[in-house]
Amino acid sequence: MPESSSLSHVLVLVANRAATSLAPADIAAARDMAGGGPATILSEGEAAEIPCPAPGTGDMPHIAPLREEFSGRDLDILVVAAQERRRKLLVADMDSTIVNCETLDDLARHAGIGERIAEITRRSMNGEMDFEAALRERVGLLRGMPATLLEAAWKDVRLNPGAQELVRTMKRHGACTALVSGGFTFFTSRVAKLCGFDEQHANSLLIEDGRLTGDVGQPILGPDAKLAHLRRLAARQGIGMAQAMAVGDGANDLAMLREAGLGVAFHAKPAVRRAVACQVNHTTLRTLLFAQGYAARDFVPAIT
Repeated sequence: MPESSSLSHVLVLVANRAATSLAPADIAAARDMAGGGPATILSEGEAAEIPCPAPGTGDMPHIAPLREEFSGRDLDILVVAAQERRRKLLVADMDSTIVNCETLDDLARHAGIGERIAEITRRSMNGEMDFEAALRERVGLLRGMPATLLEAAWKDVRLNPGAQELVRTMKRHGACTALVSGGFTFFTSRVAKLCGFDEQHANSLLIEDGRLTGDVGQPILGPDAKLAHLRRLAARQGIGMAQAMAVGDGANDLAMLREAGLGVAFHAKPAVRRAVACQVNHTTLRTLLFAQGYAARDFVPAIT
């Protein structure tokens, strides 16, 4: 068994319970491969953690071989530093992260131009287009559309599983939580209220005489603004970046994901997965709590 002083990190295994179960054999195989210590069960059949050396040291490989070992099993594997695991700040993207859709794409679908805007969104979120230019182009295509489309698009929005548990549990344990989106305040204000975020920030769609003008309020909230909010909130809380968590899926989230002590790519675009080591590709937002060392019994339940 390795000396505890060498186990500076924690290997976290989480199963998608809709598709598989985390078996004792899985935990044993991961422990042996990582050169880790005794496992702790965080949720029976769903999540476990194993103290281990830092990736690339001792017997611990980098993360890719571990993921390859369990490929096809609907298991997420994360490696996090053992110190300061319970973060005091959460900054979360909204579209395709806290909610299950891209709200601008849904708005465009109701306007009858969904495919045109969805392709621009895809390119922007994968880092193939400048975010601000892509946002202006997409919103411009909505010029003259009735503002009532916003309410129609809102009816399609659903919280991703674990969203309320994540926010409510972190708040119960003293964390500040913020929803910071390149989308629109019409949606973020409602999503923030549903989840219980302390604050929300997004772009504003301009409306005149009940119709969308095709313009976005200034300044535009893009990648730099997301990073600025992360830094501002950390400074306000009097914490370092090591105590901050950020989560998102698109290229406009990369700056904050890289700077946060724990930056998580959540069901992310290929460009983001290539850049961020800590990934959730198969499971839900509950995994962000397991990564912080919370057991399922510690979760604050979602409001039904």
